[in-house]
Amino acid sequence: MTAIHQRFVNAREVDSALDIVPVAGRIGAEIRGVALSGDLDDATVAAIRAALVRHKVIFFRDQFELDDARQEAFAERLGKPVAHPTVPVAEGSRFLLELDSREGYAASSWHTDVTFVPAYPEASILRAIVIREAGGDTLWANTATAYEDLPEALRTLVDGLRAVHTNLYDYAAVLANAPKDAAERHRSIFASTVYETEHPVVRVHPESGERTLLLGHFIKHFVGFNSAHSQRLFAILQDHATKPENTVRWRWRKGDVAIWDNRATQHRAIADFGLQRRHLRRATIAGSVPVGIDGQESRLLKPEPLAQAAE
Repeated sequence: MTAIHQRFVNAREVDSALDIVPVAGRIGAEIRGVALSGDLDDATVAAIRAALVRHKVIFFRDQFELDDARQEAFAERLGKPVAHPTVPVAEGSRFLLELDSREGYAASSWHTDVTFVPAYPEASILRAIVIREAGGDTLWANTATAYEDLPEALRTLVDGLRAVHTNLYDYAAVLANAPKDAAERHRSIFASTVYETEHPVVRVHPESGERTLLLGHFIKHFVGFNSAHSQRLFAILQDHATKPENTVRWRWRKGDVAIWDNRATQHRAIADFGLQRRHLRRATIAGSVPVGIDGQESRLLKPEPLAQAAE
């Protein structure tokens, strides 16, 4: 293993105008003394964005004034909000995604959001509405330090590797404790339109220039590898990316907000809360098409791109 370069150490920022307190050694920081809203000044928004790129996921406690409208207004200050490509928006909102575990199960598998489309989201803003006393924590993994810490031989392999991502996958395996019929209902919505996109496994971050590993449960196979070999290689890379040293665990409280850089992280909800309700709403910020080390962009495979369909 290589030693993590000093620039990856998740240290306190002495030159930031914000009160930023690191949470874990390689990823995650809490920002104190900021009330999120659509009225934040440009300097504060810029400082939040800079902290997001540096720390990969940032947390804000006690955001009790942040209702749906204010969350959407803040999202519009952070970037260009977009709705999920297949799941309907939360009732009464313009683009918020409902995450409500009324039925006692939740997605509990490592992933980067919506990587089955080419320009998958840049960032997400998750707001806690109902949180029980214990359980339902969320984990995030730093995919930049994961790349930096790869053995040289593996890094050489992944530098030129590409993978196909899809939203048509094993829903029963991802939705912890979900009955078969519930998993099928979820699949019928989430994969109402089937997408497949070919991405580089190593993405160059458009702001920091860091190289990040683009993995997660939406991967169908690696280009040039059969299914069996893809599964084995995926397990090696995924286990490396999500090892404890690369992660942070957040214990939610009502009023919390987490914002993560979806270009440099994976995350996973921990489904250990049984039949307790866990209710959050997420705003998503539009992203750009990834570019690999070789300068090649991601490309849409399904649905068939319009330009090809017209030929």
